[in-house]
Amino acid sequence: MNYRHAFHAGNFADCMKHALLVWLLRALPRKPAPFRVLDSHAGRGRYDLDAQEAARTGEWKRGIGRLLDIEDGPLADYAALVRADGGYPGSPALAASLLREDDRLSLVELHPEDHAALHALFRADPRVAVHRRDAWEALAALTPFPERRGLVLMDPPFELPGEFERLAAGIATVHRRARGLVQAAWYPVKGRAPVRAFWAALRESGIPDILAAELHLREPLDAARLNGCGLVVVNPPFGFEAAATAILAALHEELGEGEAGSGWSLTRITEE
Repeated sequence: MNYRHAFHAGNFADCMKHALLVWLLRALPRKPAPFRVLDSHAGRGRYDLDAQEAARTGEWKRGIGRLLDIEDGPLADYAALVRADGGYPGSPALAASLLREDDRLSLVELHPEDHAALHALFRADPRVAVHRRDAWEALAALTPFPERRGLVLMDPPFELPGEFERLAAGIATVHRRARGLVQAAWYPVKGRAPVRAFWAALRESGIPDILAAELHLREPLDAARLNGCGLVVVNPPFGFEAAATAILAALHEELGEGEAGSGWSLTRITEE
């Protein structure tokens, strides 16, 4: 409840998550049938990088600030969507910009101020439903989708103990209720031990076809720092592995700072 993403909007972790998310969202309209996107930790939806919160940390300058001028290559689509937004689009704004007329977006946010901002942002868009409720409860309540296809994004703040366990349980809940949905779940990389335990829990769940994409700024030796981040993808669409490889390599080239242990990886956690 206390986490405010406005301080971190547009940082390297956002760039990694959103560049991959844009590709996943572009893959959904390959089929003509309508789809739905559920964002379980939606935040405000859009962020002002000139606001006091973003200015206090300046994290965006080492993130999206380095990507805004890109016009070709694997990051061009993402960069163009950010330029067109005029601020920094969170996952709700990115998803809404890529919906067709019959597609739908369900947004969940518990923080009262962020929920109010989110509701105001999408008040006039009939394709978007905004819910103030607990994210983990919403995963069960809002799945399966009426459209029977789509994507679930989970992006918890990781400010409380047990978040990795809740994330693994949330992924299992969605899979149990709607096996065909694409799932994308973000996580921080501070040390390797929590990530190894998270991956082990996913293997033990029996869920097939899971990939983990990671971007590392440095060796994860200091658990007090965000040394990297990852995105677990369940049921990745055809072509995701090749696209993610190119996106991660480009992100590392643009955002890496030459520290020991920096790099990227794409790991298959479970087979198809």
